[in-house]
Amino acid sequence: MSKLVADASALVSLGIVAGNTPDPFAMCLARYDVTVPTTVIEELREIASYDDIHGRGATTILDRTDDFETRSVALDADFPLDDGENAASTLANEIDAALFLCDEFNQLGLIHASLADTRLVTTPTLLSILVQTEHLSGSDARTLLEQISEARSWDENSYVARARSLLQKTN
Repeated sequence: MSKLVADASALVSLGIVAGNTPDPFAMCLARYDVTVPTTVIEELREIASYDDIHGRGATTILDRTDDFETRSVALDADFPLDDGENAASTLANEIDAALFLCDEFNQLGLIHASLADTRLVTTPTLLSILVQTEHLSGSDARTLLEQISEARSWDENSYVARARSLLQKTN
């Protein structure tokens, strides 16, 4: 199985719709060896302390920590992003992950530049991959993206709008 490292932002996005039918987080766990830095788990615990949809999404992921590996990594003190992205990009490079799942849209260029041979994907891209590999229908992907977009306030995000447009062309 290919390795996937995830950041808190994307895990919260997936957690918002986890338990749905279809469940994209369950699909990730079935298709990839998912590894999450312990720093990201700490971020998820902080997010889970809030009584809102993001907190519930984080709690959903934390409830499933037995389903994926967690690993500590040394943080690069000079890395200009938060500790979660720092740890996740470091871990992705250390374990030669195929994918780094991250929804920090404002920092994608910097995150991409920090990765060696790992493909940076966002939740909308992950949904597209699941459609392309016939694990998810285009209709289901569009519905999930809309649910996540509404919860995450992505309606004005041009990256998400492009992904939405591409998914409109799928069955």
